[in-house]
Amino acid sequence: MYKKVVVFGGGTGISYLLRGLKDFPVDITAVITVSDNGRSTGKLREEFHTPAVGDIRKVITNLSQIDEPIKKMMSYRFNTSSDLDGHAVGNLILTAMLDITGSLKDSISNLSKILDVRHTVLPISEDSDLTLMGLDTEGDVIEGEEQITKSNKKFEKIFYKDEPKVLPEVINAINEADLIIFSMGSLFTSILPNIICNQVKEALDKSNAPIMYLCNIVTQPGETDNFTVGDHIKLLNRYLNKRNVDVVIANNKKVSEEMAKRYESEEQKDPVLIDRKVLKEIGIELIEDDIIIIDEDNTLKHDSLKLSSLIFSYLMRK
Repeated sequence: MYKKVVVFGGGTGISYLLRGLKDFPVDITAVITVSDNGRSTGKLREEFHTPAVGDIRKVITNLSQIDEPIKKMMSYRFNTSSDLDGHAVGNLILTAMLDITGSLKDSISNLSKILDVRHTVLPISEDSDLTLMGLDTEGDVIEGEEQITKSNKKFEKIFYKDEPKVLPEVINAINEADLIIFSMGSLFTSILPNIICNQVKEALDKSNAPIMYLCNIVTQPGETDNFTVGDHIKLLNRYLNKRNVDVVIANNKKVSEEMAKRYESEEQKDPVLIDRKVLKEIGIELIEDDIIIIDEDNTLKHDSLKLSSLIFSYLMRK
């Protein structure tokens, strides 16, 4: 029987991870945040009163075994002067299924069958009005995931306007997991929206599975300026209850000077450095390697295959 891995995340980060991890002999449950209120997803949430479907669409597409043209269709965004402008085809399909079934979980299951997805994808909640909130260091409260991302501010606290009702299947997956992974991606809008849920924190407290964090390659403007690997982990641990992160996978390849300058000037992002002494002091197992690639759009990305290989090797050791 395959080892069971639960991966928490949202956005592009978890999609890149699952693109590689799906080909390893593990049983994956991907738990996705559903509080996004921007772009196509935000428009659909407002019109149809649904949870966010955009990140789910990305994950299903990357887990799919179907041909590339169909994957491209799922990600295709309309460019038109009509109300369809900006909408991704996959978002519309998921919204249609949700309107038919009345359940996001069932809609995901149906679309997964169509796209030959052999793993489980779950929303953290079915709540249609899930709203992410941020208290910044100046004492101002910012409402909405998109607004938090665009604010470029430092935050004292991330929380929900109302406590989410977490899907029972998510809790069951945590209970049965051999490894729990916090994926790379925005700490404040992709990872924390999953683990700030009280039911999730309580389930993590009871779990014996190691908690692994896949550290970001670069910082997030405002949110994690000047953060080291250790700073990322300390922030995650602050939001957990009794449990702490056990192991981290981090990139140790030096980013080229040209690429570092471009990221700093164009996106106000810097490479995340490994502070080995701090990691040792807080008792974190460090797995480091050259795990970055330059993507087709000339941006830094995690090497999904190498990252997945490191995860699988750790899982087999444990």
